[in-house]
Parts: sequence; C-alpha cells; structure tokens
Amino acid sequence: MIEVKVPELAESITEGTISQWLIKVGDKVEKGDNLVELETDKVNIEVSAENDGVIEELLKEPGDNVEVGEIIAYLGNGEGSSSKSSEEDTSEKTEAKKEEKQSAEEAKSDQESKVHATESSEEKSENGRTVASPSARKLARELGVDLNNVETRDPLGRVRPDDVKAHADKANQKEAPKEKKQEAPKQQKQTPEPNDGKPVERVKMSRRRQTIAKRLVEVQHTAAMLTTFNEVDMTAIMELRKRRKDKFLEDNDVKLGFMSFFTKAVVGALKKYPRLNAEIQDTDIVLKKFYDIGIAVGAEEGLVVPVVRDADKLSFAGIEQEIGNLAKKARDNKLKLDELQGGSFTITNGGIFGSMLSTPILNAPQVGILGMHKIQWRPVAIDQERMENRPMMYIALSYDHRIVDGGEAVSFLAKIKELLEDPEQLLLEG
Repeated sequence: MIEVKVPELAESITEGTISQWLIKVGDKVEKGDNLVELETDKVNIEVSAENDGVIEELLKEPGDNVEVGEIIAYLGNGEGSSSKSSEEDTSEKTEAKKEEKQSAEEAKSDQESKVHATESSEEKSENGRTVASPSARKLARELGVDLNNVETRDPLGRVRPDDVKAHADKANQKEAPKEKKQEAPKQQKQTPEPNDGKPVERVKMSRRRQTIAKRLVEVQHTAAMLTTFNEVDMTAIMELRKRRKDKFLEDNDVKLGFMSFFTKAVVGALKKYPRLNAEIQDTDIVLKKFYDIGIAVGAEEGLVVPVVRDADKLSFAGIEQEIGNLAKKARDNKLKLDELQGGSFTITNGGIFGSMLSTPILNAPQVGILGMHKIQWRPVAIDQERMENRPMMYIALSYDHRIVDGGEAVSFLAKIKELLEDPEQLLLEG
C-alpha cells in the first residue's frame, strides 16, 4: 500500500488539523485529486493525491491534529481496479469481486489459515501497525483500547469492531471491583463545579482561533502599544460618492466604497511618515519602501488580514476590486498563504459592526494599524455662530511607541483626516 502523508505546508507551519475528508474508503482517486482539507494556523489547505489508486484506510478523523510527514491514510496501488482501460466495464468488476469473495470463504483449511496468519504477521512487522478495519480503529480510539492487545478470530488476523468491543468488555469486568472500592473516597474528594450544576457548553477552539488568541496576547506583551484618536468629517467623500457612484460602477463593474479612499489616504500619510511603514528586527528599524496594505476581514473562523499589494500603484477601482476579491476568498475559506503575508500596515473597519470607537491591536510585526468606525450624524460647529449636522467618523491609530513617537503618530492621523476631508488631494497623493 502507498502511504499518504501530510506534505510540507509552508514556511513556519509544521502541523494542522483535519478539517474534513474529501473522499471515503473504497473511492478511486487519480494523481492530483484532493483527498483532505487541513486547517492550519492561517488558512485551510487541500492535500492532493500523489498517485493513482483506491483509498484503503483513513487513519485520522476530522478534528485530529497531524504533523508534517505524518501518515494519515493508505492508498492501494489500484492496478486493474483504478485503470480506465476501455476493455473493463462495471459488470466485469462486479463479477470479479464476487469470485474473490467466494474464494476467500472457501479458504478454510489449516494450511491456508497458517499462511494467512504468517502474511498478517509479516505485514504488521513491516509497518509496525496492527491490521484493523477503519471502524475498528475508530472504536478503539473511542474506548481507549490498544489494538496490539486485541485478540481476533479473523483467519487473516484483521481486527474487527466486535473484537475491540469484546476486549473492552473483558477489561471493564476486571476493573469493576477496583472501581467500587475507590468510589467512596473519590466522592469525598470531589470539589463542587464552579457553575453550581448550571448548564454550560464546552466548545473546542479551532486551530485558527487559538493562533489568533496567542498572537493578540503576544503583541501586547512585546510592543509598547498606544492609541491616538481623531475624527473625520465625511461630507466631501459622501457627496463625491453620490455624484460618481453610478458612473464608477458602469465603468469599472465594482462599487465605489469607502475603503479605497481610506487606503489612498493611508498610503499618502505613510509616504510622509515612513516610520509607520516599518518593523523592528533585533536592534534595526526596517523601513519599507513599498505599500502592501492589509485589510482586516471577519471570517467564520476569526479575523484574517489579506493584503492589497502595491496599493500606491492601484487606482480606486483597482483597490475596490482587489478588496472585494480578497473578502470573498476569506468568506469562502479560499485564501492562500501568500495573500496573508508580508503586509506593511493594516486597516480595520469596526464600523460595519456598529462600533463607534475602539483601540485596534497591532498586527505584528507591523507597527501601525488604523481603525475606522461607524459614520454618525451629529451637530458640528462650523464657526462661532453656526452649527450643522455632519456625517462624522472617529478614527483610531494604534502604534508601537518603541519606534513611533507620539507627535509623529498624531501628525500621521491628522494627515489622514486632511486627505479624507479634501478627497481631491488623494488623486495627487496617488
């Protein structure tokens, strides 16, 4: 049989979790067919077959953690059974299977039993594994039974579910007297549940959620993170969008949203204050001369930050199209690793969820992140005598104070405000 192993996934990723099998035992597969979906710390990856054949056994269940190089299934070479030769048809295959089954049932002699036992022993010794059906392996995992200790009546030496159950029942009978003796002191030592018996639900965190939690805690322990705030009068942008949205959609087949304005404003501000477009490596400050802007997107398994590459070189339409494509991939769980790596600055929009104000957390190793919020109409003083209702948005900049000074951060945010309130400048800055 051919071993199906977890392939090299990507740099720094050494393990994953079985998300779902895309095939089942008995399926014929060809080289390149997708077999299983693995959830990693960043994205889901589909593992494909490296050979033609028939799925003989699945060694892992959805939810199991696996490491790079670990065997997760066995594939029969499929010679004859997986061939697409025109000489074979369905009836011939069915007849062949019936003949094989009848031959196996007739093989009851002692000599054949010994031969089978020898073959089974050899197979076990070659790969170090007990020969067992997938259902038997699953039952053994559930009952905590070691397959190596299970006796089987199968002449081929293959462990069946009935064998596992019989072994477990026998073990439970032996342990029953011991459990009765220990029952009383156990009850005396029990501590009350913190919920006082009230109903709770325990849900295992997904691998991606665990990674998000770990990174968010790490960045708050390693960076000197501060947040500064400002507010933007969105009147000019909203009027511009109202005038141009139909023509923009007609010409570019994409809607003119707010993200293209904010992305252009961020690029303009980064050009003037380059320390916000940097990272710390040991004792060096690495100033990035490119503008790959991460756009935070909420997905089912948690927040992801796909990257809009070379945002300074894209038009408004190009930015909107790229953000739309990345957001769809995020929702469909189809993002690739290279679409999540290498960003130089991040924008997150809590306003789409109704947030009025927040302090966004840095996306390490970046040293700056801009938070957008809900547009709220409220009275604004135009001068000492006039008040007007204006569409206002609070914006927040979280930054790493180790390399970005407070004055620089405040000025950066003020530059973004200036560019957004006079969006014609964005054309010049772009």
